[in-house]
Amino acid sequence: MEQKEAQLDQETFSCSICLDLLKDPVTVPCGHSYCMTCIKTHWDEENTYSCPQCRQTFTPRPVLVKNTVLAALMEELKKTGLQAAPADHCYAGPEDVACDVCTGRKLKALKSCLVCLASYCEKHLQPHYESPTFRKHKLVEPSKELQDNICSRHDEVMKMFCRTDQQSICYLCSVDEHKGHDTVSAAAERTERQRELEGSRQKIQQRIQDREKDVKVLQQELETINGSADKAVEDSEKIFTELIRLLEKRRSDVKQQIRSQQETEGSRVKELQEKLEQEITELKRKDADLKQLSHTQDHIQFLHNYPSVSALSEPTDSSSINIRPLRYFEDVTAAVAELRDKLQDILREKWTNISLALTEVDVLLSQPEPKTRAGFLQYSQEITLDPNTANTYLLLSEGNRKATVMRQSYSNHPDRFISCRQVLSRESLTGRCYWEVEWSGSGVYVAVTYKNISRAGNSDECVFGFNDKSWALFCRQNRYEFWHNNIKTPVSGPQSSRVGVYLDHRAGVLSFYSVSETMTLLHRVQTTFTQPLYAGLWLYHNFGNTAEFCKLK
Repeated sequence: MEQKEAQLDQETFSCSICLDLLKDPVTVPCGHSYCMTCIKTHWDEENTYSCPQCRQTFTPRPVLVKNTVLAALMEELKKTGLQAAPADHCYAGPEDVACDVCTGRKLKALKSCLVCLASYCEKHLQPHYESPTFRKHKLVEPSKELQDNICSRHDEVMKMFCRTDQQSICYLCSVDEHKGHDTVSAAAERTERQRELEGSRQKIQQRIQDREKDVKVLQQELETINGSADKAVEDSEKIFTELIRLLEKRRSDVKQQIRSQQETEGSRVKELQEKLEQEITELKRKDADLKQLSHTQDHIQFLHNYPSVSALSEPTDSSSINIRPLRYFEDVTAAVAELRDKLQDILREKWTNISLALTEVDVLLSQPEPKTRAGFLQYSQEITLDPNTANTYLLLSEGNRKATVMRQSYSNHPDRFISCRQVLSRESLTGRCYWEVEWSGSGVYVAVTYKNISRAGNSDECVFGFNDKSWALFCRQNRYEFWHNNIKTPVSGPQSSRVGVYLDHRAGVLSFYSVSETMTLLHRVQTTFTQPLYAGLWLYHNFGNTAEFCKLK
């Protein structure tokens, strides 16, 4: 009762604005009292004259006068040691744990007791610190879950743990439905679990340290990659700039030489043209003189003047005039075009090395092999056949994607396969690639090979799958075989006229799939590829056999 009265006094004589005891108290027309400074500041800031508690509005602004009676009372109360009411933030809100002892408006709990199963504010917690009776009680951070420590069956504090059923129990439970079970005190179980917890924490902390080291390594690697990439871009830009500058100079030289030769040849033509025009003028004048002489009636005069008039000067030599049926400087254009073609061939050949070098820049693990055809298709590679490698018994069609066994007449070329009905792709294969081959007839070898495989002769060195430079899946109507380095490996799987090939060059993975409504793995190779690979086809000898690289995009 005394506490309630003290609380009432605190709330009654506290300013609701500053939450402290009233200083220079004033009473507004509605009857509520405030510190003079607090209410003036409030009205100045709000620009309205209302009571902060009851919201009654006053017009005009009230003249505030110190409440002398209340001021005298405040002085007396201060002498008794009265303190301000607790601030609002000291009271328990909906999310806070409230003191179980406080009456009226409850304060926030400072601790909870696991023995008392109650929570206490700072004031009501003092007996637990001062009285020997409470010194053995277990105080924890304020908790709303204290009732979870009460056994719902026996309404007793659960101080034991059943290891058999993995649940907390009270003592009566241990001699009742948990009789004969492996039971220990909650403290003992906590000690055991605490030991396990510490072990788990040590493992976690060690893993955190390891991962932090990995993160630092990767950060350093990232900085190295970025620095190296920036340097490579800078150096490549310089090299390409030099190449462009060299080509620009050569272009300028050719242009200058053409113009110089144009001027020289043009001068010669103009000089000859002027001589011929002078000769024409002279001949016209001579023709006029002869015409005039022909009309002379005096025979003696005619004979006297004829020798001088009829005499002609030496004609201009026009044997150098040569009207060429082709355009002038066509040979120069042809020479420049030949240079362009050779540069394109060099760039195409060397670009493979650049692409391979780029694909080898990989600090992380290779991507796993896809599981679905849609996954494979994201690596689809468009492949065309190189006519310069096609055997003379192979006809290429469909934009050089299809090969058919048929006699052809090809020019000699060092890249052409002489003895075997084989052909290679134009494109080199690096990184991750996927393609599909549709075949018909008696059989086809679907292969990959290094470019430096032999092209001539009857030896195994030029046959797909019969040397260490090539890998080939032999597809027939009733079986599959895999060949590498002249070693045959039987392959089982569903027959299909379409074969899918997946290559992860860096990981050294080469896989062959039977493709129909589903994809079935036929054979997988795990090795190390040391050069760029090229797709190849080797068609069985029967005329009409076909194999085609499918369009997948």
